Amino acid sequence: MSLGRQGSSYLVIGGIQWLLDWGVMVLLSHVGLRIGLANVAGRICGALLGFWLNGRITFAADDGRAPGRRQLARFVLMWLAMTVLSTVAIEAIDDLLGRKWAWLAKPLVEVGLGVLGFIASRHWIYRR
Repeated sequence: MSLGRQGSSYLVIGGIQWLLDWGVMVLLSHVGLRIGLANVAGRICGALLGFWLNGRITFAADDGRAPGRRQLARFVLMWLAMTVLSTVAIEAIDDLLGRKWAWLAKPLVEVGLGVLGFIASRHWIYRR
């Protein structure tokens, strides 16, 4: 699949994934959960959806097979690193500027991490 097609598919799926992630984080932190924990919960929800959709659509195998254990293990490693970075950034913004600024900053944090995620997905995670 071409880089352009993969990139556009990754953006659409990433947008859906991000909306789920952001919505869960805002909802849980609004009802009182610490923002770092709410961020992790949101990222888990987004990750479950994103791994499956990107594996079946964006980085689908030529033979139609779904991503396997190797791809899942790679995804989990990347997700853990990205979640640590995201959570540290969101908690720092919340501590310095407040909850509403953290909610507003999450898209910017995730866009930066999304670029890294695309590169890792294309060249490492979904590689067979």
